Amino acid sequence: MSRPPAKTLNMKKRKAVPAAASPSLLARIDDVEKTFLAGKRDRCANLDSAVRVFLQYLHGVETLNFDRPCVTVFGSARFKPGSPHYRMARMLGRKLAEAGFAVMTGGGPGIMEAANRGAREGGGPSIGCNIRLPLEQEPNRYLDEFIEFDHFFVRKVMLVKYSVAFVVLPGGFGTLDEIFETLTLMQTGKIQHFPVVLMGRRFWKPMIEFIDQSLMRRQTISEEDKNLFIVTDSANRAVRQVQSFVLPTNNWNSKKN
Repeated sequence: MSRPPAKTLNMKKRKAVPAAASPSLLARIDDVEKTFLAGKRDRCANLDSAVRVFLQYLHGVETLNFDRPCVTVFGSARFKPGSPHYRMARMLGRKLAEAGFAVMTGGGPGIMEAANRGAREGGGPSIGCNIRLPLEQEPNRYLDEFIEFDHFFVRKVMLVKYSVAFVVLPGGFGTLDEIFETLTLMQTGKIQHFPVVLMGRRFWKPMIEFIDQSLMRRQTISEEDKNLFIVTDSANRAVRQVQSFVLPTNNWNSKKN
């Protein structure tokens, strides 16, 4: 049975604003984040940017609402359908949905599309937090709901805030940023210790060796920090790891909101 099209929770207007209308504070401008991070500016410009950031954050927390625990899946936008990692993410998404979880991604193609696709096939909610980037300009077609942000860092807050677990598949700089920021937040006690699962043993092996041979050897992290994540190729094991930590569904709203 086919599903209705995704409910658009879009931060920007997609239609042109009439010339007589006042421009919206949330209207898209080119290079908005580059402008915000460009360096010292006058106070009015900084205040305008701060208001934009606050409104995007506020819109996110008021819009994203789940009736079940949510798992965020990170991974590259560059993997094509049919590739081994795409298939792995699709299987993961389906099994998470069948186990009763909502699945949230960055909303783009590649691993994100695969996880959202699997979640839809498994009968669970499929959510995307999208952003306009060169390789993921449009939300993938397997989303039930999506929201778009101008600022990358606001998007990352949303991807972390509403999740009880994180599953990370192979990816590039963005994926590495997401995994290490999440681990840092747990290491420093800024968020609770939630399951972090790295899927794709062969891909992550050099990074694990770097952690062992450089970080651990030089004591830049502690022994217990290695317990913040597990590595597997099995979607079943990933789901079991999530289930071993997850809060009961009937306590979800009171614990997270």
